Amino acid sequence: MGDSVRQIRGVGRHRAPARRPAATSVAFVLGVTVAVTLTASPARADGPVPLTGLAAYQPSLSPWYTPEQVDECLAGSYDCVPVTIGRMSAILDARAASCDHLAPFALAYLRTTQEYQTVAAQPGFFQDAPFVNVEDAFFAAYFFDAYDNWNSGATTAVPRAWQIAFGAARDRTMSGLGDILLGMNAHINRDLPYILAGLGLVAPDGTSRHADHEKVNVFLNMIVTSLLDEEAARFDPTVNDLKSPYGITYDAFMAIIVGWRENAWLNAQRLVAAHTPAERSGVEASIETESVVLARGVQTAFGYPPLLNTGLAASRDRYCAAHHG
Repeated sequence: MGDSVRQIRGVGRHRAPARRPAATSVAFVLGVTVAVTLTASPARADGPVPLTGLAAYQPSLSPWYTPEQVDECLAGSYDCVPVTIGRMSAILDARAASCDHLAPFALAYLRTTQEYQTVAAQPGFFQDAPFVNVEDAFFAAYFFDAYDNWNSGATTAVPRAWQIAFGAARDRTMSGLGDILLGMNAHINRDLPYILAGLGLVAPDGTSRHADHEKVNVFLNMIVTSLLDEEAARFDPTVNDLKSPYGITYDAFMAIIVGWRENAWLNAQRLVAAHTPAERSGVEASIETESVVLARGVQTAFGYPPLLNTGLAASRDRYCAAHHG
């Protein structure tokens, strides 16, 4: 994990100034991340999973795209990304208008997808940009599916890590950064392994797709400082306030995300390497458990102290209202 972070430092257009080491709460989450990653079962070499295996992993795209757009998404068309961005924008607008505590995660997802749209169009940024476009569409569908089921009351259909994230936002128990990390944990540690394994970890020529997987870390690095600044300006000033117990440094945030994304790749390898239904069920159970363990770690590190919860949440809401969500 450390090597990956070192490789992406200095790449971004918004390079953050040098900062002090991360707070204890950040170290706690990093420790949980490392422990979960190191205890994962050793994965065998990447193996191909045919596109016909998608049905076992991905929800349908049809609720959010027309049949023609679904075909475009499966073909890797760049035209599919703006449709995804439109749905994300609508979710953000609705949540931000009421200062809902899910709004910070919605903003983070929207801004990263907008940056993805920019870099995916740059020749040579990804080795196989059309394939990553397909991944982007299905990845977003996982969030939309969980979001819609939660809001319709079909909570049993919502993965446990997402239940924790949505429930914390509803109950207003987390700092703004905590809400962001709970959503990212559910999407990366729980959802991403299924997307990666379902689409396949290797290209038709047998080469690993891990290089493109790591390029996502690069463009996340490019926007993380401006993203955290926007989050702090709109929703919760503690997101990037280093004097706050709920603050976080640039390097620590990237270390968490890079570690989680590598853990997702390792778990995708384990899914691919499972040769029997029993083996696959065991891997799936471990993915669900890991994502819940990490969510609990985020809650411990970034949740409001119980005796101060009401006051801190109210203060955050007043700030958001004053800054127009």
